[in-house]
Amino acid sequence: MKKYESVIIGHITKDFNIDHEDNTVEICGGAVLFSSASAFASGHKVAAVTKVNKNDLDRISEFNLPKEDIYVNECENSSTMRNKYFTADKERRDSTCLSVGTPFSLEDIPDDIEGEIYHFAGLVYGDFPDNMIKKCSEKGAVAVDVQACLRHVDRESGKMYFEDWAEKKEMLPYITFLKTDAAEAEILTGTSDRAEAAKILHSWGAKEILITHNSEVLVFDGENIYTCPIKARNLSGRTGRGDTTFAAYITERLKNDIPSSLLYATATVSLKMETPGKFCGSRADVEEYIKTFY
Repeated sequence: MKKYESVIIGHITKDFNIDHEDNTVEICGGAVLFSSASAFASGHKVAAVTKVNKNDLDRISEFNLPKEDIYVNECENSSTMRNKYFTADKERRDSTCLSVGTPFSLEDIPDDIEGEIYHFAGLVYGDFPDNMIKKCSEKGAVAVDVQACLRHVDRESGKMYFEDWAEKKEMLPYITFLKTDAAEAEILTGTSDRAEAAKILHSWGAKEILITHNSEVLVFDGENIYTCPIKARNLSGRTGRGDTTFAAYITERLKNDIPSSLLYATATVSLKMETPGKFCGSRADVEEYIKTFY
């Protein structure tokens, strides 16, 4: 049995990112790519479980993990996205799913691996069946990026839109770490107050809630609210903000307390946001960033 700190499950995508000045960048993305890069760069033992069509196997080279830690399932449909950003801070965007990836199943996780954390790094609603989350919670801590519970795809136009998660009160008790951004937290709870939203989500069963915002990252553990400011000097690498933060945070939490894990994760994403693409720095780079800016 091969053991990992985190088993990260999700689609690696081909992204067409268009900024507010209509400049287009074609780049591989997806929560599984950004998350695995962040955790691995920090020295953690992580696995990536993904699905691609056989014609898109070249995407696998984008991972910075050792090849033996990448588990690829061939499938009918790979995931392809188009993101049009309307503002320089990249907080407002219109997303179109050009191709919806084939959903995951429990059988996509190899029988001979196990993780302390099972990180569901999905893109759209339907990526994972509820039973997959429930079964993984019997084997380790479950971490869920709520994006894949709220973001739906119009099957005719490919346009993506957000709806509340109908199964949230049933599923949240199975989740140790829950990640949302500020807008997603408001959809789930009805409040724009991030601290209050985190408290509501905890009351519904999630153990530890992390909410990202362009100014800070917030964590609530049922007792205390913790925040840490984002210090990025530019936003050229805004795509992947939440994924980078969440993976760095949850893997740090395996051995460290909330304040130190939150500081490390926020510094990691601040540094990552200054360069497009996945995080390619090192733990030493993050520690130096903390010394300089925090």
